Amino acid sequence: MSAVPRFTLHDSVHAPDTAIWYALPAGFTDLPLVTILATPGTPAAAQLHIALGPLLEAAPDAASRQALIAQLATAQQLLLALREIGTVHSSIGLHRDDTENGDGSPLLSLFTITWRDTAWAPRSFAAARAVATADHHTRVEYADLPCGPATLSETLRAPAPATGLPHPRGPLLQLHAHLPHPTGKRMAVLTLSTAAAARREEYRTLLRQITELVSFENPLEGEPGKARATC
Repeated sequence: MSAVPRFTLHDSVHAPDTAIWYALPAGFTDLPLVTILATPGTPAAAQLHIALGPLLEAAPDAASRQALIAQLATAQQLLLALREIGTVHSSIGLHRDDTENGDGSPLLSLFTITWRDTAWAPRSFAAARAVATADHHTRVEYADLPCGPATLSETLRAPAPATGLPHPRGPLLQLHAHLPHPTGKRMAVLTLSTAAAARREEYRTLLRQITELVSFENPLEGEPGKARATC
């Protein structure tokens, strides 16, 4: 008998402005954009200061503390760039390479959800059009998911040197899922990025599993106690 899946609900699952519901598997840690990118002097910035206090105090010396502060600044720069293009959620994924040929090493990934405004079109057409004119997208797959039509694709690239953002040691694999909203006027783009390009099949399967649980309607309404989505 298979075990019943267990889900932990985020507070935003009941927020009035929530427009998309989704579930993430174990191994992903939420990066709260509002707190990390908070304006100095605001309550959110104070929460960030409190959260980072023990970490900075645990640093063995001043040089280590400065290095941690510099890494945080780099992370804030990356997240700010994501928010400016419409990203509303980001999570860090940490998994072990336990595949048949894996060496057990940790694998890092970044999962994001970004909204893009689009000209109105039927959802099936919008899904097909999403990558039709995009450069460098490969392994394009059209799918009919519970939330509606979707297009999955892959890109392999490296950040441009002029961005000032950190560079991975090798090419960056990005797996995308384009999910047109029922209004036909915008699209949710789910992206899973990792430097572990050799594990593309496993990450593609992971993204497919995430997209299959996406909903544009609150799945908890009218069903108290039934937790199936994390927002």
